[in-house]
Amino acid sequence: MRAVGYRENLPIAAEAALIDLDLPRPVPTGRDLLVEVRAVSVNPVDVKVRASTPPEPGAAKVIGWDAAGVVAATGPEARLFKPGDAVFYAGAINRPGSNAEFQLVDERIVGPKPASLDFAAAAALPLTTITAWEMLFDRLDVSRPVPGAAPALLIVGGAGGVGSIAIQLARQLTDLTVIATASRPETRDWVRGLGAHHVVDHRQKLAPQVAALGLGAPGLVFSTTHTASHLADIAALIAPQGRVGAIDNAPSLDVMPLMSKSLSFHWELMFTRPVQGTVDIEAQHRLLGETARLVDAGRIRSTLTETFGTINAANLKRAHAHVETGTARGKIVLAGF
Repeated sequence: MRAVGYRENLPIAAEAALIDLDLPRPVPTGRDLLVEVRAVSVNPVDVKVRASTPPEPGAAKVIGWDAAGVVAATGPEARLFKPGDAVFYAGAINRPGSNAEFQLVDERIVGPKPASLDFAAAAALPLTTITAWEMLFDRLDVSRPVPGAAPALLIVGGAGGVGSIAIQLARQLTDLTVIATASRPETRDWVRGLGAHHVVDHRQKLAPQVAALGLGAPGLVFSTTHTASHLADIAALIAPQGRVGAIDNAPSLDVMPLMSKSLSFHWELMFTRPVQGTVDIEAQHRLLGETARLVDAGRIRSTLTETFGTINAANLKRAHAHVETGTARGKIVLAGF
């Protein structure tokens, strides 16, 4: 089968940073599905792994953690899907990725593809939706009010992949006032179009901008990017006993500014359930199913913004390079081989 991967960690400009491969077609066992991949999207985690995680000696590493496709075969214990079903999913970081014609994935982290979306639009959603959903409802518990706080949620990095779906989920599934950060005219328009009630500029101090909205201190903050540089400002603007969540990698993070207000801090990694084999792993299957229903009901839309052509090394290199700029809006997708 055709696939794209790498044999050594190289800068994306290097010719061999990503290479086209010919690999054996895998065989499903247990509760695995063998999915014929029709489209993939590119996330910051793809870039981070490509740059820092070496493959096994003598082997190539295939990455990619977003896909939509069709079930080609099932393992003997699979019960949620059958061959021919259209699905979407984000996979697991400890298994071969989606940048291949066929991929094995545990059915308990797979959802039925939204019927109203093509494969490209569907592939933009799984990883970011799982991340945003788990942060909002499992980690921050946004349905539980913070005493004395404004019923508001600040999303730092509202125009990115995770922020783009978090805005929509918060608007559709909660009564919270949604404040999103964006700094460029096109990203400010983007987050407003997704449903943000208010937009503030993350290149400026956040606390005075949020205070100027006249809402009161929000009780909830979801930081998707540059958390280390924003944390002191977040601690200043959030209400006492509020809850802060983050997803970005920070080499070091000083959480002491959170202490004086008894703030809680929550990490979210959407790979935790599949990698750790948690007892509630099937929650990801259910939330992707609910996402498909919300999409098909017209309540949530795909965050696809650019399509970079077919799935090959040259196009994936372009996508990785764009993600590395940190200016991507929504999601980049590749479709077909």
